[in-house]
Amino acid sequence: MRTDSSPGTLPAREHLPAAPAGTPVLDVVIPVYNEEKDLQPCVRRLHEHLDRTFPYAFRITIADNASTDTTPQVAARLAAEIPEVTASRLEQKGRGRALRAVWSASDAPVLAYMDVDLSTDLNALLPLVAPLISGHSDLAIGSRLARSSRVVRGPKREFISRAYNLILRGSLQARFSDAQCGFKAIRRDVAQVLLPLVEDTGWFFDTEMLVLAERAGLRIHEVPVDWVDDPDSTVHIVKTATDDLKGVWRVGRALATGSLPLDRLARPFGDDPRDRDIEDVPKGLARQLVGFCVVGALSTLFYLLLYSGFRAFTGSQVANALALLVSAVANTAANRRLTFGVRGRGGAVRHQAQGLVVFGIGLALTSGSLAALNAATSEPAHSTELAVLIAANLAATVLRFLLFRAWVFPDRREDDSPVPAPYGTTRYETSRYETAPYDAPRYDTAPYDTSRIRAGEAADGTWPDATLQMQPVRPHDTDSRDFR
Repeated sequence: MRTDSSPGTLPAREHLPAAPAGTPVLDVVIPVYNEEKDLQPCVRRLHEHLDRTFPYAFRITIADNASTDTTPQVAARLAAEIPEVTASRLEQKGRGRALRAVWSASDAPVLAYMDVDLSTDLNALLPLVAPLISGHSDLAIGSRLARSSRVVRGPKREFISRAYNLILRGSLQARFSDAQCGFKAIRRDVAQVLLPLVEDTGWFFDTEMLVLAERAGLRIHEVPVDWVDDPDSTVHIVKTATDDLKGVWRVGRALATGSLPLDRLARPFGDDPRDRDIEDVPKGLARQLVGFCVVGALSTLFYLLLYSGFRAFTGSQVANALALLVSAVANTAANRRLTFGVRGRGGAVRHQAQGLVVFGIGLALTSGSLAALNAATSEPAHSTELAVLIAANLAATVLRFLLFRAWVFPDRREDDSPVPAPYGTTRYETSRYETAPYDAPRYDTAPYDTSRIRAGEAADGTWPDATLQMQPVRPHDTDSRDFR
């Protein structure tokens, strides 16, 4: 039984290592635009809470994106008065732009953000970041829609929030419960690889980040929160909703066409038990069976509709052949993407050619069944024909799955990459399938060398030992190295 990670993958998640003296473990970003009234009480309340309850060193970063009031002056004054507070100024608007800039430059191993109105109760902050510190999860979000959450807000915002999350579930198959809550955290090693793929710079930024993280197999931890609506919120609901729907369409189209290089993120931040070869437990069999059955049921329905349509103009054998051919092409494409997880256009022609061979076997079974029926009775009823074809297709379906799994879409990780790639070699050269390079300039990741970013190690090498445990920094500590 092999229990180690697949060759070329990053090592398993670890408890975050000890950081150099003075380096914060947590960096909480507060993105603001024209918040001169709420900024000071927010920062002071957050600082008091962290200083009293958070057991590690922390930092609060005010990310001012193009404010036109006195917000920059308030931020500078707070940074001068409180050692754990820093201020950052961007000349362009956009919450996503501000978060990307601060998170990309931060040296803290855990990055978080919250809205300046502090609608979310701060008691949820430590439960939010604890799974990231321990190495259990890659991202964490506060959820106002969890059953145990306690939320006070108007019916309009409640309806919009739930409708938006239903849209995400229906269109992008999102499984997280609340995309819009301004209370999220991410490990820095994960952010360095994930953020280059996120295109949006506004309110859709964190939704896009969550969708891509989930599709890549990263672990998202949800924390039920207590949340009270801010009646003075400056968010423009209609414009934000419109931009969000445009973002849903853009990301959905990119996922459907396979232009997002999500195979580069496929479970890179942990030893996933699904990546192990365990004796007598075929890899991914249960998930593949479910996907194949769903695709097969839809394909059978599609085939029967096509057969009924073609039968009105031609004989049963020709109608069967045409219907089976069209449905076979669609079935192979659907199984390639949904059941066996092959993305991109690489190998698509070969897969379709192999699928046609499988189609030929299915055609032989169904045609032989029709021939036997016609030999038994000269004019069989249409319902009898359909019943015979359904039985023949069930037999062909079992054979099709076995051929797809063993021949058309085999698991080639062990055969293609028997030797681990040397350090410094891009880990994606050992991907599961031979795929053509992605042609997705809008999601270009060239400026980022993700092959060198490993769990427990920063890109600049400041986390040399992933086995060290962090030492809590408490208010009563008197160590001279404690810069708090």
